[in-house]
Amino acid sequence: MKKIIFIISLISSNSFQAKTTNDSLYISNNFQDDILFNECDACGCAAGNGSSGFESLLNPQFIGIKYFAQHYKAKENLFVNDLTQDQYFNTLQLWAKIPLTQKLSIYGSLPFHFHEKRTLQGDININGFGDFNLMGIYQLINSKDNIHQLNGGVGVKVPLGKFDEKGISGVNPSFQLGTGSWDYQAVLNYRFQKNKLAVLLNTDYTIKTENKKHYQFGNQWNYSATGFYQIFGSEKSILSAKFGFQGEVYDRNRQYKEDIPKTAGSSLYGKLGFEASYKKFSLGTELMLPTYTNLAGGDIEARSRFSIFINFGI
Repeated sequence: MKKIIFIISLISSNSFQAKTTNDSLYISNNFQDDILFNECDACGCAAGNGSSGFESLLNPQFIGIKYFAQHYKAKENLFVNDLTQDQYFNTLQLWAKIPLTQKLSIYGSLPFHFHEKRTLQGDININGFGDFNLMGIYQLINSKDNIHQLNGGVGVKVPLGKFDEKGISGVNPSFQLGTGSWDYQAVLNYRFQKNKLAVLLNTDYTIKTENKKHYQFGNQWNYSATGFYQIFGSEKSILSAKFGFQGEVYDRNRQYKEDIPKTAGSSLYGKLGFEASYKKFSLGTELMLPTYTNLAGGDIEARSRFSIFINFGI
C-alpha cells in the first residue's frame, strides 16, 4: 500500500494543470472524441484481467501516464472455505493515442506491473513490464451535427511480460506479469453527445492464444456504459463528472487443450469519477465497486478498483 500511496501522491502533485484539446484537427465540441477501449491489464483471466478503461473525452489525442489498482479476496488454498488472501494488482502504464488521418488513429500502451498477494506464509510480490498493446482505431460513422459517432478497432497484444508457469498452480492463475501469448483484440464503441451531456457505449473482445508453456488464458468480453456531464466549462478549462457500469465475462483457461475448472467467471462494477482539463493537460480519476462478482467458482471475490491518469494533448 505504501507504493500505491506514493505513486498517487507523485501523480497528483504534478497534475493540477489539465485541459481539453481546443486545437484538435477535426473536433470542436466541448466533449471531444473518445475511444473507450477497455484495455486488459494482461494479467490473465478472471481476477487478474480487469479492464482499466480508456475514457479520455477531453484529450482525444494524447500521450500520458495512468495508474490502475485492483483488489481481490481469494481462498488461501483448497483446505479453507474463507476468503482470507488479499491480492493487489497494480499497474503504472504509459499510453498514447496518435492520429494518422482524420479518421484513423493508433493507440498503444506499455504497462509496468507490481503485484502483491498476502498469504499466511508471507507476502508474495512480483514486478516488471507487462504485455505491450497496439491497436488501430477507425471512425466508422460521424453525424453532421457530431451528436452520434461510432468507432471500431482491432489490435494485438505482444507478450513482453514474464509468464511464470509455477503461478498457475495457485487459486488465481492470473497472478502474472503477462499471458505469455499473442492475443488479439477487437473493440466497438458508440458515443452520443449533446450540449453538456455525453453517453458512451462500449464492447470489446479479446482472443487469447496458447503460450509456449501450453497454457491458454480464457477469452474475455467487456462491456460498459458511461455518462459524462459537464459541471464547468470555459475557454481554457473543463470539469466533467462521469458515472456508469462495466461488466466482464471470462471463459475457462486451458492447458494442453483441456479446460481447467474454476477459471471462468464474470463480474459487474458500478463506477464514478471525474475528468478535468486545463490547456493541453487533462487529469482523470475513477473508483469502481462490484455490484456482482462470480469469479473462479466463488474462490475469488472482486473488491475494488481505482485509477488516475494524466495526459498531455498532442
